[in-house]
Amino acid sequence: MTRFTLLLASTILAAPAAAQQAAPAPPPATAQQGRAGDDYHTTAPGEIVVTANFVRELDILSGTSVLSGTDLVRDIRPQIGDTLARLPGVSATSFSPGASRPVLRGFQGERVRVLTDGIGSIDVSNTSADHAVTIDPLTAERIEVLHGPAVLLFGSQAIGGAVNVLDRRIPRRVPDEPVHLDLIGTYGSADDERSIGGGVDLPLGSGGLVAHLDGSYRKTNDREIGGFLLSPELRAEQLEIAAEELAEGHADEAAEAQELAEFRGVIPNSATETYTLGAGLALIRDRGNLGVSVSYFNTDYGVPSRPGAGHHHGEEGEEEEGGEEEEAPVTIAMDQIRVDLRGEYEVDGGFIDKVRVRAGYADYEHIEFEGDEVGTRFLTDGFEGRFELVQADRNGWRGASGVQYFTRDFDAIGAEAFVAPNKTSQLGLFTLQEFEFGPLQFEAAGRYERSNVKSRPLGISRDFNAFSAAAGAAYKLTPRVRIGANVSRAERAPAAEELFSNGPHIATQAFEIGDPTLRKEKSVGAELYARAETDDFRLSASVFANWFDDYIFQSDTGEEEDGLPVFQYFQRDARYLGFEAEASATLFRSDGLKIVGDVVTDYVRATIRNEGGPVPRIPPLRVLGGIEAQTAALDARVEFEWADDQERVAAFENPTDGHTLVNASIAWRPLGRENGTTLLLSANNIFDVDARRHASFTKDFVPLAGRDIRLSLRASF
Repeated sequence: MTRFTLLLASTILAAPAAAQQAAPAPPPATAQQGRAGDDYHTTAPGEIVVTANFVRELDILSGTSVLSGTDLVRDIRPQIGDTLARLPGVSATSFSPGASRPVLRGFQGERVRVLTDGIGSIDVSNTSADHAVTIDPLTAERIEVLHGPAVLLFGSQAIGGAVNVLDRRIPRRVPDEPVHLDLIGTYGSADDERSIGGGVDLPLGSGGLVAHLDGSYRKTNDREIGGFLLSPELRAEQLEIAAEELAEGHADEAAEAQELAEFRGVIPNSATETYTLGAGLALIRDRGNLGVSVSYFNTDYGVPSRPGAGHHHGEEGEEEEGGEEEEAPVTIAMDQIRVDLRGEYEVDGGFIDKVRVRAGYADYEHIEFEGDEVGTRFLTDGFEGRFELVQADRNGWRGASGVQYFTRDFDAIGAEAFVAPNKTSQLGLFTLQEFEFGPLQFEAAGRYERSNVKSRPLGISRDFNAFSAAAGAAYKLTPRVRIGANVSRAERAPAAEELFSNGPHIATQAFEIGDPTLRKEKSVGAELYARAETDDFRLSASVFANWFDDYIFQSDTGEEEDGLPVFQYFQRDARYLGFEAEASATLFRSDGLKIVGDVVTDYVRATIRNEGGPVPRIPPLRVLGGIEAQTAALDARVEFEWADDQERVAAFENPTDGHTLVNASIAWRPLGRENGTTLLLSANNIFDVDARRHASFTKDFVPLAGRDIRLSLRASF
């Protein structure tokens, strides 16, 4: 399949050059001027524009957040989940330093789509928390978090929202200069992180042809932490084991349990190493553009061990005394080769304004090692493509409609292949329509999705027809104050892992069991929101609720199989309630100096109905506040992040203590705000406290980083 990928890449890369020879050469489109922080991709100062493909205007969407520029440099981490965790309504799975996916409004996994330039990452990160996302934040130009009716454009798996990562791999504009160069480098003390990334854009001739090259490299050591490795509950468990072993005369076993309970300062087997390479080519004209790219992603990372997670995987009598085999450290080696295509053409007048196409193919593999031995190989070939017709604005009515196709062949090979080989295919039809009548705005979206999930070895094939619809309305009380509401009714087909899992998974150190009889998941959602913005004040707040029929979730059963805790997929009715808000205000202003205060807060309460108890791994109430002094050349910031105790826990789930983190940073722009060059020094978790994310599957033995001094440089020429 790799040979096919490379052949396809070389064939597609020839297309823009051929198109350039065949077409006349009008003057190429160029970048606008004047955006602070980037002298190549530019936007009017202060304007927030969501650039997710197929969404022209997202004014009436609530809960839309964008991370770019200096904020992205300050918050960037090896995994995208940890990078976004300070945004409103966002947490992270934080499975390990090498694998962390976004959690949006308490939703994770199959209810959050992670996109790269409008289509999926085409990996298996959505299927299990130990699988990394094959997107390196070092190569990102901006990252968008989307909620509301428009997320139906991206698939039924976006019930909880979508994260869209924009990079420059397929150029969008012709640089003004002969060569445009972007560089970013970071050092972080907690992980001994050394990372560097860069990209170059080259206009080729005067016909609008632009070439792009990029790459990144990151290496980290085992993570330093601010306290004990184990949570209080696991420490108490190990101390109890030590006492029992000592009473039975097993001094060595008692000492081992005592040592584990008192272990602190570092997370063993948490080192990572990642590198990426990418190349793109685009033909850019006034009426449209066509571009392709080829990229390679490679990462190796350790999987921290759950205490007592040894299990049987040999014949009886082969295990060590005590019935459990001594487990070697588990690591994951992952790589992906990917080919992408993006095109757009402006139509002459009429009902249709633009035709857009976006497609991607990926050849993916990851291997879960036990020491030096191959445990399980996961192989996938995936393709996703979209074709959209974008309507012209007709007196306040605009929209986009299209078709989307996705297919994935999945195979797991090895004694501990916990999911049978399977194939998933989806065909979706969608539309988004927006209407504006003076101060009143409406938005409506609909999606039909036909899914087939089958496993030939199991002799099972399931077909699902999912219908989803959403609508929103907003009213401008004043030109800068808006209130609105969204409602939705969505359906989601179960994923292959939810249907076909049945076996030990060495990386999660759990025995996972699916249910091949699962039905479609159905939900009704509602949201109220308000937005206000003046020159010195900005507010965005929303309250939301989702009611699920046949909600699919994975939970600890309290049982053991093969020496591992059993996590099984169930289907029940559920309810999510929550709110999120962010506000900022100018506290002081003088010539050349502005002091701004800001605050973010969010909360989710999720319950399995009919006395089923809380939904597992729901983040607690959180408040993040900061004060920032801003000048033309310098920004200095101090902030705190407080997370409450999480005591609403599912059966066999441990509570999580709250924490308060204090951070500070200073950013220097030696070339001024109009240039993206920034040197940033930050201190995170200054007081070295023990902190854990309740949304994490491994939070009882994988805490967050301790004190972390970071130095980052971003340069743009």
